[in-house]
Amino acid sequence: MLEAQKLEEQPELAVEARDLTKRFGKFVAVDHINLEIRRGENFGLLGPNGAGKTTTIRMITGVIKPSEGYVKVFGIDVAKERKKVLKYIGYMPQKFSLYEDLTVEENIRLYGRLQGLTGSLLKKRVRELLERFYLWEFKNRLAGKLSGGMKQRLALATALVHDPALLILDEPTAGVDPPLRRKFWEHFRELNREGKTILVTTHYMDEAENCDRLALMNRGKIIAEGTPREIKRKALGGDLVEIVFEGNLDPASLPGVKSIMEDSSERYLLVVEDAGRDLPRIVKKAEELGAKILVASPVHVSLEEAFIRFMGESE
Repeated sequence: MLEAQKLEEQPELAVEARDLTKRFGKFVAVDHINLEIRRGENFGLLGPNGAGKTTTIRMITGVIKPSEGYVKVFGIDVAKERKKVLKYIGYMPQKFSLYEDLTVEENIRLYGRLQGLTGSLLKKRVRELLERFYLWEFKNRLAGKLSGGMKQRLALATALVHDPALLILDEPTAGVDPPLRRKFWEHFRELNREGKTILVTTHYMDEAENCDRLALMNRGKIIAEGTPREIKRKALGGDLVEIVFEGNLDPASLPGVKSIMEDSSERYLLVVEDAGRDLPRIVKKAEELGAKILVASPVHVSLEEAFIRFMGESE
């Protein structure tokens, strides 16, 4: 039986970290972070290079031990029972680390054997993965002769050979061109629909919008956590809307307005508590006061903008 099928009775949390800390001498790479990743969700660890993302991943997989705190995977303490935990984890590292002098099929088959798969089950699983990730026609090509994008597909297929319940992806699309990045995220969404939990690290702010929830890291600390929308709202203090009008009007007096971010003549960017609820109220009140509303719409705020604001606060 494959590992993803053995977790019926396990806890709702796929990953639980408490006060997780890693020091290298006097340098604190990860500083007392707390994480809760629910089963079946796509959770993103977002931050610049050097933020502590990879060190966190290495503690979750048990490659390195925490200096303080603990991490559990499906309720199992990683430091105490790493071999047991690894059966439930598929790990795709940032750097390609498969055997370049083996073929595509040989790499998948080897890692399948290392995970305990044999006979017809192994053969079936290898074929499924070759077909799923469009590697069938390249199955006899040496891994070292593959393009960068194909190496990433092979690494993902290999991470999935034992059907793990938790898939950990460390910068899986680094150096991959935009069309292929989109294709990878289609694969990730499909795996989510199949019930897999995904933990992905990235410094691409745009693709992080695909995650169910995020934790923003900087200098080893988590500086914000939530859904992409929650994080953006926390950064601004609410939703951002734009109004353009003719007439005399004090936007600060309109219902739901928390602050004015930008004003130029009769165009204003306003922070409101909830755009869906407050925009109609703003338009109605403005018209009652005699103003003519020309534009009233929500304004898209990028995760990058939100992250920059949080970074400024944490500095």
